Amino acid sequence: MKKVLSLTLLLSITQFCFSQDQTTFILVRHAEKANDGTRNPPLNEDGKTRSANLSEMLVNQDIDALYSTPFKRTQETLQPIAEMKNLEVQEYDPYAKGEWLATLAEKHTGGTVMISGHSNTIPALANALLGNDTFSQFDESDYSNLIIIVAAEVGKGKLVRLKF
Repeated sequence: MKKVLSLTLLLSITQFCFSQDQTTFILVRHAEKANDGTRNPPLNEDGKTRSANLSEMLVNQDIDALYSTPFKRTQETLQPIAEMKNLEVQEYDPYAKGEWLATLAEKHTGGTVMISGHSNTIPALANALLGNDTFSQFDESDYSNLIIIVAAEVGKGKLVRLKF
């Protein structure tokens, strides 16, 4: 409950402090994946728990759209949020960056977009939104990054970084 209140307060302050012509991006790497020997594994039990916890943290957050790469693990990470918010998880190209992000910023101006990706794609998206190389690839064992970036324009975002 404490995490939910803290995140809700932080997101509320973030949105209040910035004008309505900006878009809030919540970026998350997929939760823990099963080791099933395939290139497209689902979440394991720890991953399902982390995904449910993330959903609980965002219960009071308005979210306008959910985007995921076409892999089971990224889609399953957002599924509890999709169910809670009655949203569809939309697929995106894992290597999309600047132009795609600019389209999202325009389409969802004043709103919040959540994106689930991978250890190498989420840092790249965050760097594109920020306009600098703040993030390098996440360690393969690190599933805890929650990156919030508020931006009116791709390359000029403001960052809040959390662990969950």
